[in-house]
Amino acid sequence: MALVALALLSGKSACAHRIDEYLQATILSLQADRVQASMRLIPGILVSPSVTAAIDSNGDGVLSQVEQRAYARRVLGDLSIMIDGKSVSPKLISWSFPQPDQMRDGIGEIRIEYSVELPSGGTHRTLVLANHHLSRTSVYLMNVLVPQDRNIRLLAQKRNEQQSLYELDYQQMAAGDARSGTSWGGPRTWLNGVQFLSLFHLGMRHIAEGTDHLLFLLTLLLAAPLLVSGSRWGPAAGARHSLLRILGIVTAFTMGHSITLSLAAWGLVRVPEQPVEVLIAGSIFVSALHALRPIFPGKEAWIAGFFGLIHGLAFAATLERLGLGHWDRAAGILAFNLGIETMQLLVIAVALPLLMLMSTMRAYPVIRIGGAACAAAASVGWMVERLFDIGTPVDAIVNALARHAFWIVIIGLLAALACRFLPASRAGRASEPGMAQLLE
Repeated sequence: MALVALALLSGKSACAHRIDEYLQATILSLQADRVQASMRLIPGILVSPSVTAAIDSNGDGVLSQVEQRAYARRVLGDLSIMIDGKSVSPKLISWSFPQPDQMRDGIGEIRIEYSVELPSGGTHRTLVLANHHLSRTSVYLMNVLVPQDRNIRLLAQKRNEQQSLYELDYQQMAAGDARSGTSWGGPRTWLNGVQFLSLFHLGMRHIAEGTDHLLFLLTLLLAAPLLVSGSRWGPAAGARHSLLRILGIVTAFTMGHSITLSLAAWGLVRVPEQPVEVLIAGSIFVSALHALRPIFPGKEAWIAGFFGLIHGLAFAATLERLGLGHWDRAAGILAFNLGIETMQLLVIAVALPLLMLMSTMRAYPVIRIGGAACAAAASVGWMVERLFDIGTPVDAIVNALARHAFWIVIIGLLAALACRFLPASRAGRASEPGMAQLLE
């Protein structure tokens, strides 16, 4: 089932390189008194005639310096930039344009460099950038470089689905604080100030947006409320047994990722990012197999702890990109990990009653096997994507489902309650065991 689903999901991978869109990629670089931006604009061959016409205002087939400058200013005019709630204007620094025939062949790349002067502000800063240039035919990418200035620390990034709207939260220590050697204010400032709360929120958002981390945990919990009967999953284990097993799984996962998060954040363990991401996808596949058939019954907590070590390395990569100092690193690990655990517990608090209720239903094998098959398909898609750099729509599908998680849970809860308390028909009672045996 997983292979069939992967084949269906991979059907659109050939469309990864589009020819009918105008790609606009922006990379930001934070400095003490300014933000510098580098834009790369690449028109596909089907939209390049309209882009060329917009640049070549006199239609002579030559992109003069005057026309290039005018178009670069037009691009900047279509940007909306706010820093700490104040509107600021970009300043054009440089530009370069390809030849018209290169743009016609889809290999031309326009480069525009601009900067924004920072208005006076506090330690916690927020930059919001919106790109409205030729929005009907454009796709956008926005990101930020790791700051070279040790007094600047990235906190969080947010984007809309099209990435035409980008929000960046960061902190900047004042020059006077650097000379006085306060180094971000010490423990009291960390515990009382915005640093701790910002990294706490970053941890919550990281686990909420990290659908692969949550999918591993939830898939492993699918069979947690069940007893083993021979080599198959049997009936519900009872509330107390289920609760203890689920708490054991969650606790072991927490301990595992907390250990490697701390070790990697301190630089004691260093693993390349790609193998970690592939192993995370593999952990979902293993938990899906276990949900289908008990391959390590009674040892779920050990498996959760082992794979928690791997997931912790991925969590640490986020802290590594923030460039934290010595004390900041210790407090950052604490705040970030607390944010992860808080969001994780919120998800488990919602899923736990639903799992325990549905495990007592005769239709639960359908739910368990269907959920495990979907998780296996997603994990295989992620492994292919991360091993061979082949685009698949797995992320888009999983993220779309995650955005509607609240309603999915509500519908699932109502369906579970209906199946639990509504009387079943005589024909339904007779057919249910046969269906369970067929699925097993």
